[in-house]
Amino acid sequence: MTATSQTTYPSTWRRPPQIVKDRRWRLILQIGILAYLVVAMGSVEVDWARVSIGLERGQRFIMGFLQPDFTSRWNDIYRGLIESLTMTLTSTVVGVLISVPIGIGAARNLAPAWIYYICRSIIAVSRALQEIIIAIFLVAMFGFGPFAGFLTLSFATIGFIAKLLADDIEEIDETQAEAVRATGASWSQLVNYAVQPQVMPRLIGLSLYRLDINFRESAVIGIVGAGGIGATLNTAIDRYEYDSAGAILLVIIAIVMVAEYGSSYLRKFLQ
Repeated sequence: MTATSQTTYPSTWRRPPQIVKDRRWRLILQIGILAYLVVAMGSVEVDWARVSIGLERGQRFIMGFLQPDFTSRWNDIYRGLIESLTMTLTSTVVGVLISVPIGIGAARNLAPAWIYYICRSIIAVSRALQEIIIAIFLVAMFGFGPFAGFLTLSFATIGFIAKLLADDIEEIDETQAEAVRATGASWSQLVNYAVQPQVMPRLIGLSLYRLDINFRESAVIGIVGAGGIGATLNTAIDRYEYDSAGAILLVIIAIVMVAEYGSSYLRKFLQ
C-alpha cells in the first residue's frame, strides 16, 4: 500500500469531534432529553376504547381493500378520476409556464436585485403554504369543485418549479455565458443560447416529476372539497363503503405507477 493510499484511506477509526466535550454536561443533556420524552409521552391522552373501535374499522377497511368493488360506484370513480387528471395536467402546464419567468427572475446571475427579491418572495410564499391549506382557503373563496383544486396545484407548482429552476440557473457553467456575452448578445439572446441549453433537460425532468406530484396531491386536496378522486374517496369512507374506497385507492396506485414508469422512460428518452 502506497503512502498516498494510506493518506486517502486511513486504516484506524477516529472519533468524530463532539459538540459538548464535558462528560458531565453530556450526561445532563441525555437525562434531560429522556425526561422530556417521558413527559411528552405521558401527556398524550389515549382513549383505548376509541383505539379498539379504530382497529375494528381498520380491519374492515383492509378487508374492503382486499375485496375492492369497482362496479357499484364506478360512475363516481370515473368522474373523479377525470377531474383529477384534468386538474393535474392543466395545473402543471399553467404552473410551469408561470414558473419559468419567475425562476429566471429569481436567479441572481441574471436578474437585477429588485426583480430577484420580488421573485424570491413569490417563491417563498408559495413554498411556505401547504397545498391542503391553500385548498381550504380557495374552496372557501370559490366553492367546492375542481376549479379550487386547479388553482391550488398551479400555485404549488410555481413554488416548486421556480425554486429549483432558479437554483439550476445560478449553477450553470459561466464560461458558456461569458462566451455569449463576449459576442455582444442581448439579455434575451444570453438566456436563449447560454442558459436554456443547460437547464432545459432539468426543467423537463422537474415538470414530469411535478406532474406525478400533482396527481397525488389532487387526491389529498379533494378531501377538503377541491374536487377530483379525493372527494370520491372521502365520500366512500364517510359512508363506510370500504370496498369502494379500496377500489379508489387501487386506481390511484395504478395511475401513479403508470405516471412513474412513463415519466422515467420519457426523461431517459429526452436526455
